[in-house]
Amino acid sequence: MSRIGKKPVDLPDGVTASVSGQTIEVKGPKGTRSFHATDDVDLKVEDGSVSVVPRGKSKRARQQWGMSRTMVANLVTGVTTGFKKELEIQGVGYRAQMQGNTLKLNLGLSHDVDYTAPEGVTVTAPKQTEIIVEGTDEQLVGQVAANIRAWRKPEPYKGKGIRYKGEFIFRKEGKKK
Repeated sequence: MSRIGKKPVDLPDGVTASVSGQTIEVKGPKGTRSFHATDDVDLKVEDGSVSVVPRGKSKRARQQWGMSRTMVANLVTGVTTGFKKELEIQGVGYRAQMQGNTLKLNLGLSHDVDYTAPEGVTVTAPKQTEIIVEGTDEQLVGQVAANIRAWRKPEPYKGKGIRYKGEFIFRKEGKKK
């Protein structure tokens, strides 16, 4: 079993954290993020680090311990460097372009797909075959990337579709004559 909960989360320069009840708020150069922990753990800010301590020895308290520590670490990473997912498009005629705040995707469908990113996430298309999703919330960045990928998942025969950068697609052999 992982013991990640025991390790305190260090706060880099320019990042402050404050705890009020079960809610921790982290402020940094990229903005402010907060997380509400369950009643199974205690959050403490002391000398430049945040520590999470379980209340009791129950299984739920131990589960929440590691999860809460990871959530706090993600808050700190989000307000300092942010999160980024890169997607690449493969296929003849498949392309992406930005028009204002809307991502226009040509994916071989009978219509173009228009995707507007939610608040707090920026989507850019530096090339026609590349999409970059950035933001301070790891869950939201991952969900936006997954929503874009869901429009045309990579298929196993030619590999056409939208994939994460570096993703391996298991290829199948076509029909034999």
